[in-house]
Amino acid sequence: MSATQDYPIGTLGKKWADAEKAAWRVQQKIKRSYKEQVLTQLDEVGDNFELIQYGTLSYLPNDYPLYIIKSKNWHSDRPNVLITGGVHGYESSGVHGAIRFACNAVEKYRNQYNFIIAPCVSPWGYETINRWNPDALDPNRSFYVHSPAAEAATLMAYISELAIEFITHIDLHETTDSDNSEFRPALAARDAITQKHWDIPDGFYLVGDNTKPVDAFQKAIIDKVQTVTHIAPADKDKKLIGVPLAQFGVINYPARELGLCMGLTDAPYVTTTEVYPDSPFIDDENCINAQVAVICGALDYLNQLPGNALL
Repeated sequence: MSATQDYPIGTLGKKWADAEKAAWRVQQKIKRSYKEQVLTQLDEVGDNFELIQYGTLSYLPNDYPLYIIKSKNWHSDRPNVLITGGVHGYESSGVHGAIRFACNAVEKYRNQYNFIIAPCVSPWGYETINRWNPDALDPNRSFYVHSPAAEAATLMAYISELAIEFITHIDLHETTDSDNSEFRPALAARDAITQKHWDIPDGFYLVGDNTKPVDAFQKAIIDKVQTVTHIAPADKDKKLIGVPLAQFGVINYPARELGLCMGLTDAPYVTTTEVYPDSPFIDDENCINAQVAVICGALDYLNQLPGNALL
């Protein structure tokens, strides 16, 4: 059944036009502060990094400055690591996990890697606890040339200007109950398509790029995360969110075909995390720690590779 029937905006079987998008936008309210909860934390990243403003999003009534946390002592002979959070602004642990890694966990790795960290790609989405941007666009389906989503286009432009190669890109996300209760019905209504509801996995899982799944890399991350939180079991069809299981706790998506942030670079080792903050077995702190564990697990795996494999 099409979720359009259950959504209060739009006409069944008809894609949204500007009027429907405007009606949706009016319903979105500011629920928390990007400035107070995110920007103030950036002051705590310390002397290992410099803060670089790579753009500004101008969405009435606010302007949102966008920041990169960049290794201060940059060495061209070190492999480069890209970490992104808050591509979907409502997925809070990705934002705070990226910042916590920079504040608390980077010391072990700062002399081995150069870091580029974009902790909150979608600040309007963060404030409104939303998957989309104000134009009813999903930034994590918008990482492609001439992207209409300013969040994706601005980050893509900055990364392109760096003109560097990355060894890994770790994109920090969540899967929430609101994916089924709000965001998938909204998508069905916006695009006039049928959206089947799948069971929300109870636990952590990863999404790899099916063009370069790097199974051992994904397994190393899962092993690390298991020390912090539980891994989502597959459903009765051996799937997670409707996708066949590649290995325990891992599914694979076509990253560039779907315009995912994970496909932003040519890094050989990429992954997207999915924490489940609505689980009765965990809390917000556990979710943040799981995101930090992902980054550490990925870097620990890369540390085991021959040196020339990292460059």
